[in-house]
Amino acid sequence: MEGKTVVSGRQNVHGLRVLLDFSGLVARGALAGLVTCLVLVAAVLLFSATASAAVPAEEAPLRIGDAEAAGLLVKTGEPGLYRRLPALATDVDARVSGIVARTRVVQTFRNPGEGWLEGIYVFPLPENAAVDRLKMRIGEREIEGRVQEREAARSNYEQAKREGRRTSLVEQERPNLFTGSVANIGPGESIVIEIEYQQTLRYDQGAFRLRFPMVVGPRYVPGSVHIAGVSGSGWAPATDAVPDAPRITPPVIGPGHEPVNPVALRVELDSGFPLSTLRSAYHPVSVVAGANGTRVVTLDGSAAYADRDFELEWTPAPNRAPQAAVFTERRGSKTYALMMVMPPESGQVEGPRIPREVIFVIDTSGSMMGESIAQAREALLLALDRLADGDRFNIVEFNSRTTALFEAARPADAQSLARARAFVRGLKAQGGTEMADALRFALARGRSPDALRQVIFLTDGAVGNEDQLFGIIRERLGDSRLFTIGIGSAPNGHFMTRAAQFGRGTFTYIGDAGEVRRRMDELFTKLEKPALSDVRIEWPAGTRVETWPQRIPDLYHGEPLVVAAEFEGEAAQAVVTGRRGTENWKAVLPVVNSHAREGIAALWARRKIAALMDDLRTGSSEEVIRGAVVALALEHRLVSRYTSLVAVDVTPARAASMPMHTAAVPTNLPHGWQYGGVFGELPQTATPGPLHILAGALALIVAMVLWLFSRRRVVLRLPRA
Repeated sequence: MEGKTVVSGRQNVHGLRVLLDFSGLVARGALAGLVTCLVLVAAVLLFSATASAAVPAEEAPLRIGDAEAAGLLVKTGEPGLYRRLPALATDVDARVSGIVARTRVVQTFRNPGEGWLEGIYVFPLPENAAVDRLKMRIGEREIEGRVQEREAARSNYEQAKREGRRTSLVEQERPNLFTGSVANIGPGESIVIEIEYQQTLRYDQGAFRLRFPMVVGPRYVPGSVHIAGVSGSGWAPATDAVPDAPRITPPVIGPGHEPVNPVALRVELDSGFPLSTLRSAYHPVSVVAGANGTRVVTLDGSAAYADRDFELEWTPAPNRAPQAAVFTERRGSKTYALMMVMPPESGQVEGPRIPREVIFVIDTSGSMMGESIAQAREALLLALDRLADGDRFNIVEFNSRTTALFEAARPADAQSLARARAFVRGLKAQGGTEMADALRFALARGRSPDALRQVIFLTDGAVGNEDQLFGIIRERLGDSRLFTIGIGSAPNGHFMTRAAQFGRGTFTYIGDAGEVRRRMDELFTKLEKPALSDVRIEWPAGTRVETWPQRIPDLYHGEPLVVAAEFEGEAAQAVVTGRRGTENWKAVLPVVNSHAREGIAALWARRKIAALMDDLRTGSSEEVIRGAVVALALEHRLVSRYTSLVAVDVTPARAASMPMHTAAVPTNLPHGWQYGGVFGELPQTATPGPLHILAGALALIVAMVLWLFSRRRVVLRLPRA
């Protein structure tokens, strides 16, 4: 895509856009005409192969006129022939109690056609969701899903699919990205899939936030080598940098189509304290008072199309903000505890202001085109205004390549700031999301011994190679601190939060132009005030306890400490200590007589699984990690990278002689994104093997010509693994 796949070099017809741009450069000399012909011939082959390869041979297509081609239909290679795609509607019911939310997501797959259908849907969930339940409903019948090792679950699903039995499967692709598959949906039939998960809420700057992601933004897929044999319904082929690319790139509704996938949402809020404010950041809602001080929040108009994240925010009444909360669950001889404690605002010792070296990194790739780049520019200009005498700074932009304003950080004087503001106002979104080089550049510069080095990263995080980027952060961070700012209506929450955690910083979301100043003020407050450091938790002597995270990170202004623990028997209390500036700080948390809450064990296990997966990035044996994750996930019935939820009906519904068509449910482009900025002007479809060969041959031809004309230097920056 121009923003996501063009510069990845070899993905579908988007590679043509880059290659055709070079036709002008190589138009000199005797080979120019030959090259132009080869490019055009390859283009025709690519388009024709794409059209024919998108059509499964086993299903009779639908013949209608082009003018009637509306709704969830996909073109075949023959004019006037279409296939129906599964329709999807989603109902979300979240129940919030204190700092914990239990959410049920009900997905209704409907087959609008006359043949049998398998529907595949790639959907997002919160990055800290502990998915632990699956139900499949066909009419009045209800089938409970089971957690199994991923390969076993997939095998059982495929066998049931072949035998004509209705079956469903939920697999994790990323901690915030899942694939749901439903097989043997009969003509005109609907199958309902229920998924349930538990999560902790974010409490920051005096406000609680519940965030429900609704859409998967198209992700940039770097990599120099295609990998064969990786299955998936996505538009991107597997590469050495993103081997599961076909599983994280669902088809996207193009321009001129009505949005799809309506979502109805209901939140029952039991905050545990009187509220000062309650607002929905991006969707109009209705609020009704419920029993015992609860609030019931629903989307206005009963449903919204899934094209941007939903966020509900509420603040306690003055002087009613919780200073500490403990929730526990007993399972056999073990107690699981979830603890939140707020460091006090008063009594802190700030001392003299420490000079800062601030490196601003801004994403100017194609996915940022439109509203996102406007928000990012405004946020960066506000950040420049907060620099003070004695600070140093630099600005790094990245798309298909990385460009720095200065060779090294410069003093924040009037001349440098004026140049920086002009640079920021001129930023435009285009090209790919080659984030790795930008991270290396921003983190490679050594800090001054008397300066606090902070890297502020503004991006939508729309990348598929998260693990590679996390590795760069861990390897090169040094004494720097990395702060991430998620830009746009559907940022990649997994990347934003984990990058900040690995970077010993914090993260902020900016989803609307109207909240740029408020969210940036919150971030500046954290940057300019000292963190609570050297945080430790002390348990009663003799208590065998396992806490996650094991190493407590630094805390910033307005942030609480949230820890999950498992221990034998009961513990009367836990003592939390730390340092704010030069001042010692201490808090005592009573654990006995705390709030009993079902699901705390799953939250503890989810945090431990995340920590185990982090160990893979530091060289731990995958065999060892896999065994530990599988054992933990099976014990607590959780979906993970190595475990899935599968539900299988007993009775066959489709005769073996009747064909079944497999179709992926398309997603909307996130609100504010521009299709041309992400995919370019050329159409986007699936990427079967023949296309890869043709695209590779075409790239080879151009590479040979460029070599012949190497005296005139032209650099094509292809992505690195």
